[in-house]
Amino acid sequence: MKCSSRIWFCTWLLGCLPCEFGIVHGDGIDAWAERVAAIRPSSRQLAWQQREIEVLICFGVNTFTGRELGNGQEDPKLFNPTALDCRQWAEVSRDLGAKSIILVAKHHDGFCLWPSRFTGHSVKASPWHDGQGDVVRELAEACREFGLKFGVYLSAADLNHPAYGIEHEAYNTYYKNQLRELLTQYGEISEVWFDGASPHQRRQKYDYPGYYALVRELQPNAVISIKGPDVRWVGNEAGEARESEWSVVGLPVPPEEYDWPDLRGADLGSRQRLQGAKYLHWYAAQADVSMRPGWFYRRSEDRLVKSLRQLTDIYYSSVGRNAALLLNLTPDPRGLIPELDVQRAKELGDKIRMTFATNLLAGARVDANSVSRTDPQAAPGRTLDGDLRTYWRAEDWSGPTEMTFALKTPIMFNWFMLQENIALGQRIERFAVDAWSEQGWREIAGGTTVGYKRLIR
Repeated sequence: MKCSSRIWFCTWLLGCLPCEFGIVHGDGIDAWAERVAAIRPSSRQLAWQQREIEVLICFGVNTFTGRELGNGQEDPKLFNPTALDCRQWAEVSRDLGAKSIILVAKHHDGFCLWPSRFTGHSVKASPWHDGQGDVVRELAEACREFGLKFGVYLSAADLNHPAYGIEHEAYNTYYKNQLRELLTQYGEISEVWFDGASPHQRRQKYDYPGYYALVRELQPNAVISIKGPDVRWVGNEAGEARESEWSVVGLPVPPEEYDWPDLRGADLGSRQRLQGAKYLHWYAAQADVSMRPGWFYRRSEDRLVKSLRQLTDIYYSSVGRNAALLLNLTPDPRGLIPELDVQRAKELGDKIRMTFATNLLAGARVDANSVSRTDPQAAPGRTLDGDLRTYWRAEDWSGPTEMTFALKTPIMFNWFMLQENIALGQRIERFAVDAWSEQGWREIAGGTTVGYKRLIR
């Protein structure tokens, strides 16, 4: 749209707003609002959300059987990629704009992509590299070379292990031994991904507290994702976050006693939802989706790779709604991400980079009707300096707050980005963006939550 020399924003807030391109409106001092606004992410949670896009790599015996779920009886000799190249996976991820790769080191079938000392059901029993290969090591090294973080998915389910679902303590010991291998042999691990699946009529009693303790001991900077305390599943596999995606959720028990079930409700963090909560916890969402219909490669899906339009919509519906995007790229039996998938990942990365290359508000005069008196570093003009560590902050509980950007010349734009400084919590309940045009001020966009990032088209 074409607008004249000023842009005006307004938002209804819980309290103070550290926000890039945004504004807050306070509803008055409220003990409940004070409590919610005080919940903040840990340093590892903050670093995780700032990565924005991650890649998931699903690769294993299912790649060679064409199945989505194995039964644990597959012959390890099936695993024999002819041209496996983890550097290609890392290069494609970098071109996409991802900052991290999570490898499915073991899926529910129990086949391990590293030579575990605790099972023969692994790459060491395969013909690949004459049983001397280690996919986990190759990818960890490739990630370091390409400047990416590296994480691991280790399925708690294991349909190959004889103790699974029968001798619960013995199986948990086995699982923790494997987890220890992954956390001590491959350098820094940025994320450990648990999915909580029990794909068997025998219901294994997983020792999640023991798993979490091991991660905290051996990789204290790693987030524990999905079935765990740091990052939650968004609730679908379409890569789509809620219109109102809150990072603060209510818990019925203290976090150390919670079992972290899937949270699928449409409303997880509104006033109505949280007012009766005994405990509050920072629990931001990760939205996962696959480039193809399935998670493991199947030749029949070669023509079903998502289009650039679909992937763009997914980006706006995940990262653009205060979630992180986890995009699955699945290598084929060669051990390479297929050519069309490579092309599509680069197209999406190029589109994101091009779209956000220029801040059209750069150089604008910025004014606000409220500035924090207790935070002298927070000034309106700092919303435009490109540094996430600086911000504007209104006076706490100061009432309706407006920020105005005065431009020297009219601009054309069709999207708008708002960000809160979530290091100080998530506070915006509602916002509106107004523009000055020939007809005067008029509202051009609005919504509810902002959080780390909100993209309005």
